[in-house]
Amino acid sequence: MSMILDHVNYIYGQGTPLETKALDDICLQIPHGQFVGIIGHTGSGKSTLMQHMNGLLKASSGHIYFNGEDIYDKDYNMKKLRSKVGLVFQYPEHQLFEIDVFSDVCFGPKNLGLDKKETELRAFDALRKVGLPMELYYQSPFDLSGGQKRRVAIAGVLAMNPEVLILDEPTAGLDPKGRDEILCQIKQLQTDTGMTVLLVSHSMEDVAEYVDRIIVMNKGRVLYDDEPKTVFAHYKELEAVGLAAPQVTYILHELRARGLAVDVNATTIEEAADTVYAALGKVRRK
Repeated sequence: MSMILDHVNYIYGQGTPLETKALDDICLQIPHGQFVGIIGHTGSGKSTLMQHMNGLLKASSGHIYFNGEDIYDKDYNMKKLRSKVGLVFQYPEHQLFEIDVFSDVCFGPKNLGLDKKETELRAFDALRKVGLPMELYYQSPFDLSGGQKRRVAIAGVLAMNPEVLILDEPTAGLDPKGRDEILCQIKQLQTDTGMTVLLVSHSMEDVAEYVDRIIVMNKGRVLYDDEPKTVFAHYKELEAVGLAAPQVTYILHELRARGLAVDVNATTIEEAADTVYAALGKVRRK
């Protein structure tokens, strides 16, 4: 088991007139190698939850275990946790600051105390994993496109060799092509390495396409925690808390209402196309 959250609560401004309960009795198990989507409207507790997993915030009560160790034990090495649980913030390109891409990616492993050779090997490997062309390695990160900057920021976390990669809205502000490229690269990375990935996103299409499991947050609590098909079957309940299902869910329900025997549990465009062709008695050519 990679990570366990045991009755975790977090209160902002505790003891003040602005006291707010941001996390309310969170109990979760995140096994190694799973791709998890975290969804919820603004203020639902998504980002607060992620920052607890990385140790940036400490729970007001409850426990978090990483690989069997309580991260709140007095002698626990929090620096080691942050090297193993990598967190990429929303708009991570704002964190880029070195003179060139390669130096920026070297920053993390160098701060772990690794020697120059190991640091540079990790940087090369991380940049390769995110698919950044080699001719860009020694350019200023500020000369890159938005999607390329995002890849560099992710590579900077990967160079720490994390076991868990947390991505908070990694495609925010990108055009559709850049969004698809980043998410495909993350999915490929997760498949190739077997690392645990937690993806915070507002896009139902993104989580439906890539994740194995969806955790829905609402008012600091876990509303749903299941595979995408099961979660999006509750699309009416999701609408009631300011969310929605992927567009294909609504299209398939409308087709079913009009008499076409489609599978309304399909959540991706590929699955939707397959069920529509099947309902029409046609063979789909891919």
